[in-house]
Amino acid sequence: MYPVERALWFIENRLAADISLRAIADSAGVSAHHLARAFATATGSSLMRYARGRRVSEAARSLAAGAPDILAVALAAGYGSHEAFTRAFGEQFGITPEECRSIGKLDHLKLVEPIRMDKSLLIDLDEPRFADSEEILVAGLGARYTFATNQGIPNQWQRFAPHIGNIANQEGPETYGVCCNADNSGNFQYIAGVKVSEFSDLPDDFATVRISPQRYAVFRHPGHVSMLRRTPSGTSGCPPRASSSPTGQASSVMATISMREPAPARSKSGCQWDGCDAPFGVRY
Repeated sequence: MYPVERALWFIENRLAADISLRAIADSAGVSAHHLARAFATATGSSLMRYARGRRVSEAARSLAAGAPDILAVALAAGYGSHEAFTRAFGEQFGITPEECRSIGKLDHLKLVEPIRMDKSLLIDLDEPRFADSEEILVAGLGARYTFATNQGIPNQWQRFAPHIGNIANQEGPETYGVCCNADNSGNFQYIAGVKVSEFSDLPDDFATVRISPQRYAVFRHPGHVSMLRRTPSGTSGCPPRASSSPTGQASSVMATISMREPAPARSKSGCQWDGCDAPFGVRY
C-alpha cells in the first residue's frame, strides 16, 4: 500500500479522533513534509484540508438527518467544543451547523467525499540501485511556496534556464530542484539550480543550499519528466525516512531520468528534489 493510500485509510478510520499531520505521516511510514507533498501531488488537495473536510462532511450528514445534539455531533467529529466545530463547519460550508440541521438537505453543500486512488494512473519503477554521494552544493533561483500554491515552479525553471551553463563554478550539466527550509505550516523554499563547487561569484538574487553526504536509492525513470509524479514507488509517492539498503544502512532517494535526446530547457519545469528529511533527487 502506497503512503497516500495509507493516509487515506488512516483518515477514514479516525474521523472521530483528533487527526494530526504527524500522526498520519507516522501511520504511512514517511515524514510529514514528504507525505504532505505527495498527497497534494496525487490528489490536488491539501492533506489536512481534506481530513477536515471529511470530518465535517460526515457531521453534515448527521445534522441533515436531524441529529438533536450538535455538541454530540461535534465530539463525534473529533472537535472538543461546540465553538471549534461551528468555526470549522462555517469555514467549510458557509453556514452554521444549526442551519444545516434546519434545512435538512445536503444538495446545497459541497461535501468532501472519500478519495479513491486510481492505480491505473500510477507508474511502477524497477528496483533501485544504491549509491553514495559526497556533499552537494546547489545554487539557483529560489522561491517560497505551499503545497497548494506551487504552480509557479515551472515558470521558475523558465526564468532559470538562461543561467544554465553560465554560472560561476558550475559542475556538470545536471539540473536540480531542491525543496528545503520547510516549516510546520507547509511552506517551503524551492530552488531551481545546478551543482557548483563553491558559492562565490554568484548573482545577488541566487539562493543556495548545502546537502550533506547521503546514501541514495537511485530509481531509473524511463519516461518524460512530466510523468514523474505518477511514480509512487519511492519517488513522488514519498520515500520512507530510512530506506533499507543491501548493506543495512539508511538511504535517501534519487531518481534519474533517461532521455533519448537532449532535453529542452522547458522540460526542466518538472524537476524536483526534496532535500528535507529524506532527499529525493531528479537529474538528467
